[in-house]
Amino acid sequence: MGIDLYGLSRVVGERGVLPQRARKLDPSLPCREAEMLIDVESLNIDAASFKQIKGEVGGDPARIGARIQEIVRERGKMQNPVTGSGGMLIGRVKELGSQHPARELLKVGDRIATLVSLTLTPLVIEEVKAVHVDIDRVDIRGHALLFASGIYAKLPSDMPDTLALAALDVCGAPALVARHVRPGMTVAVLGAGKSGALCLAQARRNLESRGKLIALDVSQGALDMLSSIGLCDVALKVDATQGVDVMEAVSRATDGQLCDLVVNCASVGNTEMATILSVKDGGTAIFFSMATSFTAAALGAEGVGKDVTMVVGNGYVPGHAALTLDLLRTEPELLQLFATRYV
Repeated sequence: MGIDLYGLSRVVGERGVLPQRARKLDPSLPCREAEMLIDVESLNIDAASFKQIKGEVGGDPARIGARIQEIVRERGKMQNPVTGSGGMLIGRVKELGSQHPARELLKVGDRIATLVSLTLTPLVIEEVKAVHVDIDRVDIRGHALLFASGIYAKLPSDMPDTLALAALDVCGAPALVARHVRPGMTVAVLGAGKSGALCLAQARRNLESRGKLIALDVSQGALDMLSSIGLCDVALKVDATQGVDVMEAVSRATDGQLCDLVVNCASVGNTEMATILSVKDGGTAIFFSMATSFTAAALGAEGVGKDVTMVVGNGYVPGHAALTLDLLRTEPELLQLFATRYV
């Protein structure tokens, strides 16, 4: 029998089920031969998940921390039972199993961010130290296990950890945008949070000053911030749960042409039709939001007779961490935006 690349041996009571789909994981020590043991410092909770938990417990930081700790205690991982999503972590390498592929690349004491979801990462929270409500982050004392198949990034030395974590948490989004955007396209990004800002910055780079870039969000303040640093040509204040209203606003902004590509980075549900209706026939919709119902998206597109290619952003694109950190390093105003919001 080969090494346990995917962590199947950590799944409790469900034979053949991968850790992400499992109801419960075993996060107990010791670290096994194909695993990396991490002393965890912070969890960056997925935006949709954090928003749901915050609403459930009334926004009190202590209750948010207690609810997250309760989920992890029950499931052996951080997987919100309502949204199904998790997040990522930063911590310090404590031990490298004898068969872990990072043995030649990392050493004990290196600080890393995991680039796989907390929904498949065995985790123990011994103490919740602080809950940062404005940036969806929880500082903890605890440990996690990263499987041989799990991707990670060494934390850069030229920017604060919290800033790097905020960017790496969503680094798959701008990397996939880089793959799809071409000069001359009309591109809209729904959601003005961290993934939205990075997607706009990458789209602007790909467009090479040829095309149109539209930002959509319910927050005028967030849109004003993006506009002030030139991350969009048009900023539209919209409620993304109102699909027809969004389509009409986008239609006015594009002289009735709609968009070649719409990227959904919203952190709330029921935004599928706003995305689909804003894409022209033959165009593409990329869904990065973990609040997306892909059943609603597929059936919704069918229901309105829209010929649209729908792409699910899975968070992994080769080179995504390096691309995202390079965006921050080469776009000073974007870096300042992230520093203001997330540090």
